[in-house]
Amino acid sequence: MTEKQEYLAENDFIDEKVDAERASIVLEEEENSPIPEVAAIVSNKDEPNLPTMTFRFWVMAVLFSCLLSFFNQFFWFRSNPMTLSTLVIQLISYPFGKLMARVLPAGRLNPGPFNIKEHVLIALTANCAGGTAYAVDITVIQKVFYGQDHGFLANWLLILTTQTLGFGMAGVLRRYLVYPAAMIWPANLVQVALFNTLHKEEDILPGQWSRFKFFCVATVVMFFYQWIPGFIFPVLSSIAWVCWIDPKNPVLSQIGGPKGMGVGAISLDWNNIVSYLGSPLVVPWWAQVNIALGFFLLAWVLVPIAYYTNMWDAQRFPMYGSALFKTTGDPYPVLSVLNKETLTLSQEGYQAAGSLRIATFFALEYGVGFACLTSMMTHTWLYHRHKLVAQWKQSRTQSEDIHHKLMQAYPEVPDWWYGALFFGMTAVGIFTCQFYGYMPWWAVLLAILLAVIFALPVGLIQALTNQQPGLNIITEYTIGYILPGDPIANVTFKTLGYITMAQAMTFTSDLKLGHYMKVPPRSMFWAQLLGTVIAGTINLVTANWLLNSQKDICTTSKEFGCPNANTFYSASVIWGVIAPKLMFGPTSIYTTINYFFLIGLVLPIPFYFIKKAYPNTWLDYVHVPVMLSATGMMPPAYPYHYTNWLALGFIFQFFARRYRSEWHLRFTYVMSAAFDSGVAFMGLLSFFIFSLNNIEMPVWWGNPAQNICRLDNYPLMQPAGGKVDPWAADPTAPDAPKYQFSKPYKP
Repeated sequence: MTEKQEYLAENDFIDEKVDAERASIVLEEEENSPIPEVAAIVSNKDEPNLPTMTFRFWVMAVLFSCLLSFFNQFFWFRSNPMTLSTLVIQLISYPFGKLMARVLPAGRLNPGPFNIKEHVLIALTANCAGGTAYAVDITVIQKVFYGQDHGFLANWLLILTTQTLGFGMAGVLRRYLVYPAAMIWPANLVQVALFNTLHKEEDILPGQWSRFKFFCVATVVMFFYQWIPGFIFPVLSSIAWVCWIDPKNPVLSQIGGPKGMGVGAISLDWNNIVSYLGSPLVVPWWAQVNIALGFFLLAWVLVPIAYYTNMWDAQRFPMYGSALFKTTGDPYPVLSVLNKETLTLSQEGYQAAGSLRIATFFALEYGVGFACLTSMMTHTWLYHRHKLVAQWKQSRTQSEDIHHKLMQAYPEVPDWWYGALFFGMTAVGIFTCQFYGYMPWWAVLLAILLAVIFALPVGLIQALTNQQPGLNIITEYTIGYILPGDPIANVTFKTLGYITMAQAMTFTSDLKLGHYMKVPPRSMFWAQLLGTVIAGTINLVTANWLLNSQKDICTTSKEFGCPNANTFYSASVIWGVIAPKLMFGPTSIYTTINYFFLIGLVLPIPFYFIKKAYPNTWLDYVHVPVMLSATGMMPPAYPYHYTNWLALGFIFQFFARRYRSEWHLRFTYVMSAAFDSGVAFMGLLSFFIFSLNNIEMPVWWGNPAQNICRLDNYPLMQPAGGKVDPWAADPTAPDAPKYQFSKPYKP
């Protein structure tokens, strides 16, 4: 141990003493994870005396968290939003840490070489600060669209509540989703591979590539390649050759177009493929097969059958998409049904607009989303109830996993820390919502209850498959029935229920990463809390600054158009004003969608008993909630995103894993990190050089002014108001000719 390391071992910033005797016993054991990918990537050794919460950590964690939260919140308001990935912070903090270790004086400010655990803590703090707080959307729509302002304190307390409640839940979830070896959290393996690539030395044979060399080469290659589909040759993002055969054929366009079924559509754009589902290189093949079955059954079987048989007057609307329509097929005037004085439903406006209609896929996706939620409860009870009880009893003493053994060298975070945070923030949430009029106190408890009920079932899916079913639909649906006609209560309830659960998953995932990297749990606790509080505060300060300084922000401003805030506002009107009773109630044509709740509740039962009758077969891999959650990202994703994602998954998680297993275990996760890194740096450079200066790629056949497939999001039947001919010389002109539909409008 160096002099600097000895100094810190005696003077740890948070007074976290290591049980050296237990640590040395654990480290003598020759064990590894039972999961091959984990065994290949995650070290089964630990250095308990490495410093963690050093001066370098505090400087970089606070600095990068502030910069990242400001950057992402600022550009969230722009008409063309951009998000800076925490992967960029993970990469740039490495040379920054090396520099600080070189120039700072030895001692408390510089306890030794910049180490991997410091690096992990910096990245995790930035990860907690990287996203924009969802509750900021409430502040924005209140000020811009509803003419309300509860003040900075109310907004800050609401943000703090929604962002930290999930942290308290993570303290309970760690027993089930962090400690067990089977809970792998696939996305974390990419980060572990990157950390190890940067910090660990390898024993390699002559002529063999190291992971570091592979990472550097792959990052550079992807950085330069991404300029082709991302800027120079955008057609490569969706080569819809089936549609290109006859672009003016509406049915062929719907079948082969990128905004239709996407049959045969090929994407050569890594960023496009991973933008919704994450990297296919890390999701286990069994999970991808379940996703494929759910996707194909809904998107390529049920939706076409429903559409071409004209169920729910489907042919009046596009096959896919999230747009809202009148019964005539024309766009729905969402804002006309809102009484802006009372913030309730305008009966006159609703009578004039008529009932709401949506695309066939969107309607069925709501049903499948309902089924997914109830199936998770049944599946968890059938398959996991005995394991969960046993895990609770053995959570701290269990020694089945080498990484759990190694972590016993560190003091665990007491349950009361998490409990105090959870119940304390619940009290703050009740006070804030009741006192400032966001919604009644009992609605706060109901929203939190929904988050608590679904957190474990959702976590079990995400920990195994890297997919997270959301609670946004069920929260909007629930409060829309209980408190119809109250848009602010609707979005507040959704935020408190949905984001609390989502934050719990984020915190739990980060705890697993710390578990893999052997970071002291109490250091993790304070780092995560630090990043969350910084992010919420900076997000709100940035939002208030822009709202007070930018004229016509989120309305007519060209620079700050706030597309996310406008979508959030529309959702508040749809679910809070029109309310689900008018969309899915007894008088709606979509009322049968409610039966999907029952379908999801019973669907796992037959598979469970068939599996018990025929054990150790392919039935072991059938996972009904994963199938039903498969299309949860559609919309905004389209079918061709899924087919290309699954194709890459087949290559790496099936073929490479089975037939090139040594290469797969060594390089696949490093490749995923490298590709993401190359794309992130390319996107950052492109944004500042071209987007901010309004520089566009010249039009040529690889970058056409309009899409080649222009009918893939057109209906088969003409709307009452018609639609512009997409082949007109100037489709945006007021006098542009109308498209001649093969099926004329029928009242």
